[in-house]
Amino acid sequence: MDVVFFFEVHQPRRLRPDLHRVFPRRPGEGEIFYEELDGHIFRRVSDRVYRKATKILVEAAREVPGLRVTFSVSGLALEQFRRWAPDVLDLFRELASREVAEFAAQTYYHSLAWFVDRGEFREQVEMQVKAVEELVGYRPRAAENTEFIYNNDVACFLHSMGFSTVVTEGVEWVLGWRSPNYLYKSWGCGANVLVRNYRLSDDIGFRFGARWWDQWPLTADKYAAWLEATPGDVVLIAVDYETFGEHHWPESGIHEFLRWLPREIARRPRLRFATVSEAASRNTPRDVLEVPPWATISWADERDLSAWLGNELQRNAFALLTWLYPYARALGGDVLRLWRLLSTSDHLYYQATKLGPAGEVHSYFSPYGSAYKAHDVYMAALSSLLLYIREAWSRDAAERLVFTDERCFYGGGVRICSLKELRQMDKSFKERHREDLFKWLVDVFMLRAEEAAALLSD
Repeated sequence: MDVVFFFEVHQPRRLRPDLHRVFPRRPGEGEIFYEELDGHIFRRVSDRVYRKATKILVEAAREVPGLRVTFSVSGLALEQFRRWAPDVLDLFRELASREVAEFAAQTYYHSLAWFVDRGEFREQVEMQVKAVEELVGYRPRAAENTEFIYNNDVACFLHSMGFSTVVTEGVEWVLGWRSPNYLYKSWGCGANVLVRNYRLSDDIGFRFGARWWDQWPLTADKYAAWLEATPGDVVLIAVDYETFGEHHWPESGIHEFLRWLPREIARRPRLRFATVSEAASRNTPRDVLEVPPWATISWADERDLSAWLGNELQRNAFALLTWLYPYARALGGDVLRLWRLLSTSDHLYYQATKLGPAGEVHSYFSPYGSAYKAHDVYMAALSSLLLYIREAWSRDAAERLVFTDERCFYGGGVRICSLKELRQMDKSFKERHREDLFKWLVDVFMLRAEEAAALLSD
């Protein structure tokens, strides 16, 4: 059996917690994000996790033949590694050069771009691939969407970008009677799909330090024995990398567990290490995995989208983020960068109002204390982005706007979504709808009155 360890590495940029009370003097990245907190957290996690855990893997690679792991590192995390922990990048490069580690693709901003614009999603994935190549020296061949968000269209889109393998969650209602411990093909295209064994993954990610658990303490030899007894061709163990020292502190024994686990696995003839791509190439797909877009899955909470879009706060905030995208896209540069930073999934994750274990996890990660404050802070950030857009707006930017939603103009049986399309209309059409078109140009394209009038007179 192939054992695939998949480590998710991501750190967001956090918004200033007083942003809802202190409106920024000027709209921009430096005024909106809490750089001091970001630096403090990243340096702490680097000391507890990134540096120690990666050194353990480097040492294991020298002693354990055939060790293989897979990392998925967001572009935002790579930025912060380069700034606050460049030595960890050196360790990543060593693992890549030894062919111990594969690095998978994901969205650069660990964002929900898939639900906003497919072109934006493509660009963010391409940005992350470029960053991994430049900073780690590895070109990704496998990919995931943010937080394992997946459906048939996601798989086929990533496959069309050249990624042969996509990873996602082993959701029981999707798999049915089938086991997560096999390779699958995506419905509608030829992408290989590896699905996470969430029970074995959560044994490490969530239950390792739980003294109430009847299997506590979890030791490396016990866990390796569980893997050996697991039926199937491949087992995907995917966890946040922060598991190893942050979610479970070093005092819990998590580092010793990580140190000895590769050695215990290597002792068992039935088990062999594999990266995501190696497991996909070695095994034969056993069936087709079908996940229609209306049933999109993830690895969070109830294995759906409710972690980010489960309440009205989140949906309203995401609707405004989506509404602002065409304007930020038309301006590009720093404005588009700010929009992308605000597209990071964490901002919406903090706004969840769930109870029980899922709610406890959301609260653990949030720097704001409540979902309602997180919402207020985020909406203030989006308001700052809107101000930034209005201050930077120009006629050239308006010329680049192309809408695909309700902001298009509908009249006389015609649909117009850009200034270019408006120019193609004859003068009689413009005269018949002059009043509505004038309002549309001023309100939607943010043209000055004289610019709108001139355009309608052409």
